[in-house]
Amino acid sequence: MTATVQPALDGSVPEPRQTKTQRQAEDYEAWLAEVWPRFIAAAATGRTFTCYEIADAHDLPQPPNPQAHWGRLMTLLQDEGYVRKVSWACSSRPTTHHSGVRTWRGTAAARKAAA
Repeated sequence: MTATVQPALDGSVPEPRQTKTQRQAEDYEAWLAEVWPRFIAAAATGRTFTCYEIADAHDLPQPPNPQAHWGRLMTLLQDEGYVRKVSWACSSRPTTHHSGVRTWRGTAAARKAAA
């Protein structure tokens, strides 16, 4: 079965939409090694961010188990003293329909480590 494209009112056929493909890591440890420095750098800025904002800005791969591993990453960063919970915001991830997500901010220790 092939998908059909609805022509515009003037009869022209629009270009197919280009969707962003996202890599998915197969190994948790390799994924963690790739994304960890990006989140440490984000924490060092001291600004408030969501997990998705950092992942999207740096085109980071999905972990082997996205439902569990993104939250685990943020818990590890918090346990190591790099980030702290700030508040909640509406997600900018296109597939979440603006559901609530945790916001994070880097700690003074994260800013010192970057200096």
